[in-house]
Amino acid sequence: MSVNLQPELQRLVQLIDSEAVLLRGFLALLEREEALLLAGDADSLLVLTREKTERFHQLQRIHNDRALLLGRLRRPNTDAAIREVCEPLPDSLRRWDEIHALARDAQARNELNGKLISERLQHNQAAMSILLDAARQPQLYDSAGIARPGGGGRHLGSA
Repeated sequence: MSVNLQPELQRLVQLIDSEAVLLRGFLALLEREEALLLAGDADSLLVLTREKTERFHQLQRIHNDRALLLGRLRRPNTDAAIREVCEPLPDSLRRWDEIHALARDAQARNELNGKLISERLQHNQAAMSILLDAARQPQLYDSAGIARPGGGGRHLGSA
């Protein structure tokens, strides 16, 4: 990066660099989330969710800062405008391309994790249904552990 860059361009380069770093970290969180979902580690997922939310908010702030900066340069916050402004900066353009690739990877991994969450939820709901149905069945053993015959007995409130 040239030392002679105007302040707006320097700031844009910093934002692109920061976004790439944050997206790499976000992708790593999504990878951890997948591993925790597969392991069924709900407690760790709760902690990870907080980290993921904070990282998302950081990425959103970068996006907003970039939009404001491009607005001051009288440009829209689009891929084409960023490419035009960063044309003399090949390193920044490569990083911008990396951001696009990371964003695609993050979207795909997030969709996969959503499917894993859905599957886990369906499994848990099925297990709960089985447990609730079992709870409605008459007990086969009394409190002393002695087998009781099923059915044919008198129901409470009957004479």
